[in-house]
Amino acid sequence: MKRLWQATINSWHGLVAIARSERAFREELALLVIGIPLAFLLTADAGMRFALIGSLVFIMIIELLNTALEKLSDRLTLDIDPAIKSVKDMGSAAILLSLLLAGALWIGAAVAWLKS
Repeated sequence: MKRLWQATINSWHGLVAIARSERAFREELALLVIGIPLAFLLTADAGMRFALIGSLVFIMIIELLNTALEKLSDRLTLDIDPAIKSVKDMGSAAILLSLLLAGALWIGAAVAWLKS
């Protein structure tokens, strides 16, 4: 139980750190705050609500991982390194794909809501 508590505290510290240092994460957090009630407005289907909200949480998860990669890469070297640039670009691509996924889900839900 002590290990679980310590892991929870470490996770909280990570969330606080990214919220303080990354504007993109704060913007995604704002989207989640807006998105939760909007998901309830757009659909009565619990599975679709879960998918809509989950897609926003997924973006935040990817942002956490990308930020961790970038900060670790910057600790290794601040020099221009093609291999590190490639790693950072891959993290950025992961965020792009998560945004496209969420966007497709939300647009689909909005279109279905407008048709009803």
